[in-house]
Amino acid sequence: KAKDYEFFMKRSAYYRNLHHPETKFFQPKNSKGEWILPFDPYKYGANGGYPFTEGNGWQYYWYVPHDIDGLISLTGGVERFGERLDSMFTYEPTDRTKLPIFSTGMIGQYAHGNEPGHHIIYLFNRINQPWKTQKYAAEVMRSLYTNEPSGLCGNEDCGQMSSWYVFSALGFYPVDPISGRYEIGSPLFPEAKLHLGNGKTFTIIAHNAGEENPYIQSIHVNGKPYDKSYITHQMIMQGDTVSFEMGNQPGPVWYKDND
Repeated sequence: KAKDYEFFMKRSAYYRNLHHPETKFFQPKNSKGEWILPFDPYKYGANGGYPFTEGNGWQYYWYVPHDIDGLISLTGGVERFGERLDSMFTYEPTDRTKLPIFSTGMIGQYAHGNEPGHHIIYLFNRINQPWKTQKYAAEVMRSLYTNEPSGLCGNEDCGQMSSWYVFSALGFYPVDPISGRYEIGSPLFPEAKLHLGNGKTFTIIAHNAGEENPYIQSIHVNGKPYDKSYITHQMIMQGDTVSFEMGNQPGPVWYKDND
């Protein structure tokens, strides 16, 4: 069905039509294709108000999980993309008391309590800065999830808050689930095993894992050095063993590229 493929591939790139060439944000348009002004990337919208759904321009900027390479290019390249990611986690809200009810678990403009941003932490991998993914993933797991009645920092929403934690605690997360890739983060436990329906067992080992050691120093798969920022669904299903060496300082970038 080549025609269907071409139609939907073209349509999947339409997000670029909302990228304003001057503000460098994705901005809403009206039914005539005109920019809706004025625009404020810090302003929230919900329930028919400002045209963002439970978020703002900062939080929705990254919501192109199917085309991160395209988003990097649109942002201005790897260096500019990295600067913008850093800003996402350091630009503090001007007044936290006026944040909407759905904007919780804040780190800068990042709102872990609202699921559209859950993949953002893992985007540092794509620009060869994996230690930042590890830092923020570990920070969120240890500070925004607690063993008490109100232990989640946001609405569970069909299990997404918990599933982020389960994936991240294992040490990886599906930024783009369709790709069959899981970006590597910071494993929480010394050992974890997934007993699969096909009778095989996928094993994650994290040497020196602990609160003081969130950073990956090296990775081995089935005893051999590994040079990717992600694992694949195939690796899980064939029962591979992924071994992490953890430390208290950012380790070297262990992977060569993301091909």
